[in-house]
Amino acid sequence: MATSGTLAFNKTTMVTLLKKIWDNYSIVLVTICIMLIAAIFNPQILTLATMLSIWRAASIVGIIALGMTFVIIAGGIDLSAGHLVAASGAALIMLLRNPSVSIFTAILVCIVVAMVICFLSGTMITKANLPPFIVTLAVGILSRSLAMHFLGGATVTVGRSLPEFINIGLGSIGIFSNVMVAFFILAVIMHFVLKYTKFGSYVYAVGGNENAALYSGINVNAVRTGTYVLLGFCIGIATVFDLSRMAAVSAATSGHQLEFYAITAVVVGGTSLMGGKGRILGTVCGVFIVGMVNHVIVMTGISPFLAGAVRGTIILVAVLLQKQDK
Repeated sequence: MATSGTLAFNKTTMVTLLKKIWDNYSIVLVTICIMLIAAIFNPQILTLATMLSIWRAASIVGIIALGMTFVIIAGGIDLSAGHLVAASGAALIMLLRNPSVSIFTAILVCIVVAMVICFLSGTMITKANLPPFIVTLAVGILSRSLAMHFLGGATVTVGRSLPEFINIGLGSIGIFSNVMVAFFILAVIMHFVLKYTKFGSYVYAVGGNENAALYSGINVNAVRTGTYVLLGFCIGIATVFDLSRMAAVSAATSGHQLEFYAITAVVVGGTSLMGGKGRILGTVCGVFIVGMVNHVIVMTGISPFLAGAVRGTIILVAVLLQKQDK
């Protein structure tokens, strides 16, 4: 009898342990499985060079996705990120065209512009109680329109040699590109903020149950607005890396659909669109999955016109799996 009880206890303990591992690290296991499946179509995908190439291409989206994670966990959404790359990028490039303005000042202004616009979005959403979808969509369209107006709808270059600026986007530290290093440093910082700070716990509380958060004395409006400002900071950083590679900004195409890619990475990484659930580790894995899917699409010769269908399907499957978990 004792042996039978011990076996039952061990079985229950094992099931509990496996469930805990799956709950905490399922996205990592899924990422590994997807890598192995992708390797069937392209065996070279498991090489170091290919991995670095995928991360290099995905890191700009990844930086935006880190900020987007906070916004979505808090119960919001943002559809303006790509447009803000064009708007803040316009400020960056136009300032760099002035020889009297330092690179540092231009970069700082670029980041501040993105943060201010996101602050305004967050304020309108919270103070006027407007749907985030509508507000950020309108702000994005407005921002892109202003960028096109001031740039004359054209692609504008710095117009002078700025190797220090170009090196930001094209440079590397050893075998790791600068943008990849920046992404992982920000990911570690964001993970710490989300998991170990009061702001992080407030973000989860606001997204999980807004009324309970209010009764607990949390300033819901300030927390939600704060997540948008944080996203603005990430957009500004991503803009600097993106535009420094060519030292130019295109009013019409810079940042095109980056918000869609970022949201895809966040949702695939397990963050719930309903709010209150998500992790930075999941987003990092989601960024890699999206980057790997893009790589496979190119390497297997799938029509570029079907790329959007593939990504849309990934989002639908991810959301469906989240619903099943509930």
